[in-house]
Amino acid sequence: MREEIDARGENCPKPFIMTKKALDKLETGTIVTIVDNEVAKENVSKLADSLNLTYNVEQKEEDFYIEIVKNEGDTGSVILEPQCGELKDRVVLFTKDKMGHGNDELGRILIKGYIYTLTELDEKPKTLLFLNSGVLLTTGDAETISDLKKLEDLGVKIFSCGTCLDYYHVKNDLKVGEIVNMYVIANELNDAENTITL
Repeated sequence: MREEIDARGENCPKPFIMTKKALDKLETGTIVTIVDNEVAKENVSKLADSLNLTYNVEQKEEDFYIEIVKNEGDTGSVILEPQCGELKDRVVLFTKDKMGHGNDELGRILIKGYIYTLTELDEKPKTLLFLNSGVLLTTGDAETISDLKKLEDLGVKIFSCGTCLDYYHVKNDLKVGEIVNMYVIANELNDAENTITL
């Protein structure tokens, strides 16, 4: 199988994310990502390198063609950040599907407003972690899905706890981000410059 991803005109980190998603779905075959700037070329190349995949970069006029080959048995997985220089080393930990204590309806309005506001801020957090009932914000028809997808497209990592998704029986309803385990969650929290818990 050969798939071509035309990421010309896309701002960092979108070419990286588009390539990573295609590689995650691909069992064997070739992905060719076309980009039109050095930063995207470097980020996509680093992704392939971190996965121990064979890749080749060819420049044609102003564009770069990054050909990545995934063979049977290539099972590398990585959580790697594209180097865009736009994200603050901050983790936001969502421990529930509402904000604050008191009225639940008001709490849901507030959490939706908070996530929307993150899309509008100049400085975005590096990672959003969803635990316990917080995973309900990344699944099903939650009103927060479209804003979380915008953040993901801007390079913010969206991670939902696998154990929590299983507990609430919503693992198959995940609409945005990745399923992670407690090891990844602990590393994200330990490595962050600071953490906000909601």
